[in-house]
Amino acid sequence: MPEEYISYEDFAKVDVRVGRVINVEEFPEAHKPAYKLTIDFGPLGVKKSSARVTANYSKDDLLGKQIACVANFKPKQIGPFISDVLVLGFDDENGEAVLVMPTKTVPLGGKLA
Repeated sequence: MPEEYISYEDFAKVDVRVGRVINVEEFPEAHKPAYKLTIDFGPLGVKKSSARVTANYSKDDLLGKQIACVANFKPKQIGPFISDVLVLGFDDENGEAVLVMPTKTVPLGGKLA
């Protein structure tokens, strides 16, 4: 059951978009193991995100993958890095992130419908 009900108008404020990971770098300054991702959102441009997904994904696993992100969060400073978007995922049985990805290729920048 949900923790709290929201209206459709509340949900519509969350801008979930799809992008393609075009670069993955180690992020040794992060407090918890993470990667610095560069994500292409097509007409919306290229954005960056810090993602704590190292337990389930290698850099090669991520490169070229389409992933879902919240595009309208305020940028967040994470150590020396600015994260522009929030990468979406679910915790697996060990509490490690599993990314939300389309099962088929979709246009970059596409909005969750």
